[in-house]
Amino acid sequence: MKRTTLAVAALALAAAAGPAVAQNEQFVPANFYWVGPYAPGGSGFGGGMIDYFAMLNERDRGINGVKLTWEKCETEYRNDRGVECYERSKNKGPTGASVIHPLSTGITYSLIEKATADKIPVISLGYGRTDAADGRVFPYIFPLITTYWSQNTAKIKFIGMKEGGMDRLQGKKIVNIYHDSAYGKETIPVLDVQAKKYGFQVTHIAVPHPGNEQQAQWLQVRQIKPDWVILRGWGVMNPTALKAAAKIGFPRDKIVGVWWSGAEEDVIPAGDAAKGYIAAGFNLPGTSFPVMQDILKNVYKKGKGEMEDSSRIGSIYHTRGVVAGIITAEAIRTAQAQFGKGKPMTGEQVRWGIEHLNIDDKRLKELGAVGLMQPLKVSCMDHEGGGAVKFLQWDGKKWNVITDWIASDQSIVRPMVEASAAQYAKEKGIAPRDCSKEK
Repeated sequence: MKRTTLAVAALALAAAAGPAVAQNEQFVPANFYWVGPYAPGGSGFGGGMIDYFAMLNERDRGINGVKLTWEKCETEYRNDRGVECYERSKNKGPTGASVIHPLSTGITYSLIEKATADKIPVISLGYGRTDAADGRVFPYIFPLITTYWSQNTAKIKFIGMKEGGMDRLQGKKIVNIYHDSAYGKETIPVLDVQAKKYGFQVTHIAVPHPGNEQQAQWLQVRQIKPDWVILRGWGVMNPTALKAAAKIGFPRDKIVGVWWSGAEEDVIPAGDAAKGYIAAGFNLPGTSFPVMQDILKNVYKKGKGEMEDSSRIGSIYHTRGVVAGIITAEAIRTAQAQFGKGKPMTGEQVRWGIEHLNIDDKRLKELGAVGLMQPLKVSCMDHEGGGAVKFLQWDGKKWNVITDWIASDQSIVRPMVEASAAQYAKEKGIAPRDCSKEK
């Protein structure tokens, strides 16, 4: 009788505690956005990352036998919802959240102190706070592959190339049309520094969220008569900008967009108004890469793919999410090599894995991702790890690569990064790490 009572009590306790957590799983939150004006970016990126994880589970049984798991949480691209999703997901799985991908500069800013205190790394892939590239001050924040400041130095290099040399920028007029948010404002300081260095005039024009009303801004562009326009848009703001440019007769091949303005969903809705438009990129589209073929074979042919619209498989946003999946998985793999294969890693251990990433050409080939992304080497000092940018041009049907990788100008970027990080450390009372003591 007593044994039966104890057994019933044990079952009741187990039920109250919720479903049992598998101990050989690695949990990665999928805190993205599938609704609202920024849904194309969130659903494409989130879909690509999940597809890569699903492929590893199907093809390799995870990472050294550790299955990857995830749970979706809708952030709506809102800071408060992003923080709510973070709090909801941070303790899930056998070790808690492995890493956070906020997919929002504003949410990234909101999580810097929280995630650092919780020892959960944040990967802000091609977005977020640029000075977090200084790992001495931001040990848990990783603006990987290339930052906004790096991108802008490459962008001005590209414009200089088109003008016939950097000296030809003297006296030119550039308008920076930007999304009026933390994301949009992030590049104003570096553009001002470059304007002073190269002698061009820059005018910053804000576009309020969500960006579907831009008539006044483009009338201002018409008055200024710039030589080039930089489009720092997001979501519906991008096709709206291209149509507005066409309306005032501004040539689209003189508009250079950020990589969050350079996906199929940013140009197709603009129709003919998008032809000739140029955008930066740190990943390329397509399904011909071996890693994409593995996703098609192991995930989509089994009916397990995330992308409901098959035409979006291999799009810019989708392959960007695949790149995020590759980097996340390689960080976990690197952590396992240090702390023990075949078991899930804590956020602190994954942080070590990210900081010791070295995805060289040889590893890119093994991953089936040669050409999809650039090599990536991260260190305590450098949480960016790459910095190069390619430029693509829309011909009305597809993106065409028009440059090789263009290196960023670290002679401009790094001093700005270190000065800004030092100021942040001073304000927050942070003692920067000594990277010479990091292994």
